[in-house]
Amino acid sequence: MSKTHVYFVPGLAASSKIFEYISLPKELFEVHYLEWIQPKSVDESIEAYAQRMCENIHEENPVLIGVSFGGVMVQEMSKLIDCKKVIIVSSIKSKQELPKRLRLAQVTKAYKLFPTNIVANIENYEKFFFGKYLKRRAELYKMYLSVRQADYLQWAIYNVLHWQQEEPLKKITHIHGKQDEVFPLKYIQNAIEVEQGTHIMILNKAKTISKLLEKECAHVESVNN
Repeated sequence: MSKTHVYFVPGLAASSKIFEYISLPKELFEVHYLEWIQPKSVDESIEAYAQRMCENIHEENPVLIGVSFGGVMVQEMSKLIDCKKVIIVSSIKSKQELPKRLRLAQVTKAYKLFPTNIVANIENYEKFFFGKYLKRRAELYKMYLSVRQADYLQWAIYNVLHWQQEEPLKKITHIHGKQDEVFPLKYIQNAIEVEQGTHIMILNKAKTISKLLEKECAHVESVNN
């Protein structure tokens, strides 16, 4: 029996290292990891960027799995290539699922004030992170956020907030944490809910997520949007 090829796309600015605790049976699945590439400019369309990401897929009809902004990206990629299945984790399926505070950031353009230099140079700022929670978050950022170029960060933040998907694509499988603080569950429709799952549950609930992914990947169905 041939293996199912599965491609993972990480969250905004993150490397594929965020999937280090995710495990799928090797006898059934061939796993591939896509890394973020630099946008050609801050004005590159998400469609053009998705096309360039697709150039790194070398098998037909793969399963695409994306986390957070990676979930948005795999949905855009699925419009360009045939996929067996598209699974998103801790993400959104349309602009309607953006929480009000992010919609407000879009309208007011407050996102332009995001301190991309802090992410780009986290080591220089971590001394200002007080308390165990913030110090732990700083450690996670250093470990998993590997794409720190300001142009990429500005491009990615803009495209999260300005994604023009009006309605969810057909046959998208959505896995979402009940405690997601970035995309609160109350705005999310038709998702497999994970108890006590936060926006970083791909890391701290990897065993649960792995089981859900294995189950969903085992029931592949051709997706052509």
